[in-house]
Amino acid sequence: MNPTWLVLIASACGSVLLTPLVRRFAIKSGAVDRPGLRHTRGVHKKPIPRLGGVAIFAAFAVAASAAAGLADRDHFGIILGGLLIVAIGVIDDFRPLSAKVKLLGQLAAAIVLVLFGVRINEVTNPFGGWIFLGPWSAPLTVLWVVTLINVVNFIDGLDGLAAGVTSIASLTLLFVALKQGQADMADMVIFAAALAGATLGFLPYNFNPARIFMGDSGSMFLGYALAAISVNGLVKSATTVGLAVPVLAMGLPIFDSFFVIIRRYLNHRPVYEADRGHVHHRLLDLGLSQKQAVLVLYGVSGLFSAGAIVFSEVSLGRGLAMVVVMTFGFLLLAKRIGILEVRPGAPGKKG
Repeated sequence: MNPTWLVLIASACGSVLLTPLVRRFAIKSGAVDRPGLRHTRGVHKKPIPRLGGVAIFAAFAVAASAAAGLADRDHFGIILGGLLIVAIGVIDDFRPLSAKVKLLGQLAAAIVLVLFGVRINEVTNPFGGWIFLGPWSAPLTVLWVVTLINVVNFIDGLDGLAAGVTSIASLTLLFVALKQGQADMADMVIFAAALAGATLGFLPYNFNPARIFMGDSGSMFLGYALAAISVNGLVKSATTVGLAVPVLAMGLPIFDSFFVIIRRYLNHRPVYEADRGHVHHRLLDLGLSQKQAVLVLYGVSGLFSAGAIVFSEVSLGRGLAMVVVMTFGFLLLAKRIGILEVRPGAPGKKG
């Protein structure tokens, strides 16, 4: 069997085995999401244990480390930064931290990656060649990592949504890396397979009706992992256009976060202040059940991922035209379901 699939299967099995253990610990230790409290998801009706992110990270770290090892500096940096972001999330799952404190933790995890050599050194120039970032390499890498952390954190609002979208995105990055078949994509293959397996193994426990939530330890780690994988693998390949493929693969949460920021700005509200204006909340308001809303968004995420795969294979001009069409389509969807409408509502889980 191909070693890539062994990594995916091992990570999935690890997640399946570890999640019930973490769930029992969360219940005994009081890490439980209770309806009506400030730090809740806003749509569930009964207490649900958190900390699922610990199982996801453990399964990911063990599978990736067994396959890739920790001798390489960048491998060690990815795992170390992941451990840091999970630790911040675990603390928040027990005792909610302020947005500023969590941001500092996210910055610290991103800086760990940079210090261990995982950074965006250059991006493809649309007019040919490469653009070398020089002194901008470190700050842009940190910005990319922190952005993806919060993008996934924002969309973690329905049972199975963040885990499913991350599974689709990581499988997309895995597929593109395998199709490229270059030696400098080997790291991405291993880590993408480990992340896909860990999230797929967690989904049976997290899909509606959820028996455990991933919590901030999970949602922040998933965003961090996707950012680290794309930086360490895809952007090293001269056959891709910079970060375009991972951006498209994460198109759904990125667009959702963009509309969140615009809406809150227009309403003179802090970006970090939670509301019920996310795309998944709008689908619920239209009468869809949690399962239906999540499945619809899986479909949308799948379309974005298909676009990412196509983008990696076509010319730059055709790829950009496809991106414009997809962006226009999502804008029409956003307008139709009223994402930018001013509609006060009960706060959601987080942002």
